[in-house]
Order: sequence, then C-alpha cells, then structure tokens
Amino acid sequence: MQYTTELNLTTFEFWSGAKQHSFTYEELNLIECVLEDLYHDKSPTETEINDLFWFNEELICEWIILDFNEYENR
Repeated sequence: MQYTTELNLTTFEFWSGAKQHSFTYEELNLIECVLEDLYHDKSPTETEINDLFWFNEELICEWIILDFNEYENR
C-alpha cells in the first residue's frame, strides 16, 4: 500500500544524521520551494528527503545560495 501526505519541511521529522542539520526556518521554506520544482512529476519519499539532508547539505546550500562554510560554522 502506498499513500501520500503533504507536509512542510519545517515540520518534517528528520532522523539519524539528518536530524543534525542546522538550516533555519526561512531556509527550510526556500529548500521546500526548490524541492517542489525538482520533484514536480513525482513526490519524494520520506527516506529520500531525509537522505538529502543527511548526505547532501553542501548541495542544498548551493540551491539556496548559502555559503557551505558559513553553514558548517553555525
């Protein structure tokens, strides 16, 4: 069985390494807009979203024009 729910990234419950991200509320809203554009044909799974934040923080920073070094030093 498969079902879809609509959530905001600001309320997404990250787990494992993704839980350690330090994106702000405003940045999560920007990231959500980017993800909506990237996944316009198919909704990502919770695991895909979580893994993106766990393993690709640098890429996410590029999407929202945030210096990765600045982000890491928060």
